[in-house]
Amino acid sequence: MSDTVTLAAEQVDPGILQVVLMGVGIVFAGIVIIAVICRLLLLFGSIGKKDKTEPPAKAGEEEFKPDGELAAVLGAVIVEESGVDVKNIKIVSVKKV
Repeated sequence: MSDTVTLAAEQVDPGILQVVLMGVGIVFAGIVIIAVICRLLLLFGSIGKKDKTEPPAKAGEEEFKPDGELAAVLGAVIVEESGVDVKNIKIVSVKKV
C-alpha cells in the first residue's frame, strides 16, 4: 500500500501548487474588491439622505390605523347590540383603548 502512495506522490505535477495558490488568491482578491465596492456604494448612497427620524411615540400612544375589515366588524357589533338599522350608522373614527 505504501508503494502506491509513493508512486502517486511522485506523479503529481510540481506546478499544481502554484495554480491552486493563484486561484485562491484571485478569489480572495475578488471578494475584497466586491466588499470595497459595497462600502463605497453605502457611503455615496447615504450622503444625499437627510436624517428623517421621527420622535418616538409616547407610551400608550402608538399610531393606530383601522382597516375596512375592522370598521365592518365594529359596525356589525354596534348594529347587533343597539338594534339600529345599518343604514343609520356611520363610523367616524376609531380609538384604541
